[in-house]
Parts: sequence; structure tokens; C-alpha cells
Amino acid sequence: MHPLFLLDFFGIVVFAVSGTLKASRNRMDVLGCVFVGTMTGIGGGTVRDVLLGATPVFWIDKPVYVLLCLAGAGLALGASWLGLRRAPYINWADAVGLAVFAVLGTQAALQAGAPVLPAVVLGAITATFGGIVRDVLCAEVPLVLRGEIYATAALVGGAAFVLVQSLGLGGDVAALLGALAAFLVRAAAIAFGLSLPRMRPATATRPSDMR
Repeated sequence: MHPLFLLDFFGIVVFAVSGTLKASRNRMDVLGCVFVGTMTGIGGGTVRDVLLGATPVFWIDKPVYVLLCLAGAGLALGASWLGLRRAPYINWADAVGLAVFAVLGTQAALQAGAPVLPAVVLGAITATFGGIVRDVLCAEVPLVLRGEIYATAALVGGAAFVLVQSLGLGGDVAALLGALAAFLVRAAAIAFGLSLPRMRPATATRPSDMR
């Protein structure tokens, strides 16, 4: 099996762990935790396939992805019961999953006939939408909307994949370099606390300003 697809499986498990841990911190029951974890793992790819009109969506055709989500949820529930709610390395593992999903999502969109720009956007959706679903289900503002360099890293990875491939290098090399680009951007954000500028709330107009 290609190493990138092994990382794809790894990313699915990591995302499922992330979703399950967040649900457990929000005191959901076991079924709720498993549901949120599964949606985190397969949510992005599901939205991508629906937008592309690719039916059945990937996890129906390949149920191993659901089994991986259940395995990740089980690991997270076990860690939660042992008091290990959030290991520091989860952010780094999540960055690997993000990078791989961004490239594989872009690749899948291109193979389905999408133009380059929509394909890169669909790659970012693949990498981030599971996390959006997770945060919404946990009643939080999604991570990608809070200034975190997250979706940006996915867009960089997808764009790098397309660029390298256009230079005539093989698809495997392009995929690995694209994933590396996404990972480095996300890793820099984690290591140095980088974020996008946040908008300031509009200042209320005072009566004196209207004279």
C-alpha cells in the first residue's frame, strides 16, 4: 500500500480521536462521543464527495474508514477514562492528518474532473470540514474561524501539490511535497503561535459623532 494512504488511515484515526476527546470534555454520553468522533474523521471527505457528485461517498464504498473512526473513538474513550483528556502530541498528529487530507482531497477532486482552483478548495474542505462539524456539534466557534492557521495550511498544501505536478514531476512526488508544505505551515503555526489577523468589532457610533 502507498505510504500516503497509510497516512490517510492514520489521519482518519487521529481526527476521530480529536473529535471524541472534545465530545468527552463536553460531557456527552458514549454514543455522542463516538458519533462526534466519527463525523470528525469522515466529515470532510463526505462533503467533498457530495459536492463532486461522487456516489456512493467514500466510506460507504470502503467501510474500513468507519471502522477506523470507531477504533479511534475507542482509543479516545479509553484515554478519557484514564484521565488523559488531551495529549500534547495530538496537535502534531492532527497536523499530519490535515496535510495528507488536503493533498488527497485535491487529488480526488482533480481525478473527478474539477478545475484546479475548485480542486484546491475541495482539498481544504476535505482537511477541515470534519473539524468544523466537530466544533459545531460541541457548540463552539469552529477552529478555522478563530484565527488559527489551519485551513490556510490546507490550501497551501493543495496548491503546492498542483504546482509541483504541473512542473512535470510524478504524482507521488507532488503529493508528498504538497503534504510536506501543508505540514510545515501548520507546524510553524503550532510551534510559534502564529495566527491570522482578527477583525476588531465595529465601534459604536456616538451621538456626538453624527453632528
